[in-house]
Amino acid sequence: MAKEFNASNFDAEVLNAQKPVLIDFWAPWCGPCKAIAPALEELAETMKETITIGKVNVDDCPDIAGRYGIMSIPTLLIFRNGAVINQIVGALSKKDLQDRITAALKN
Repeated sequence: MAKEFNASNFDAEVLNAQKPVLIDFWAPWCGPCKAIAPALEELAETMKETITIGKVNVDDCPDIAGRYGIMSIPTLLIFRNGAVINQIVGALSKKDLQDRITAALKN
């Protein structure tokens, strides 16, 4: 299950995480965000040994979205050791998401 990140847990669970973290910047009113949510939930379970997958609601956490220059949603950022190592913008299929995540983690 994807985690919810917010101002109170972002630094500890994302920037100081022991393993890579993918964050889905989303909003409840965003159609493409809703479209990729089931795929991300499945990947959160199947890839849990490799990467933590979570979400940031841009309406609830505009400061976090602003910090990373999120201009459109869904935007997915992959963090390793507190730094962004990859960005995916827009809705992709589960296979494409998994392929992009796997490729990013190889670098």
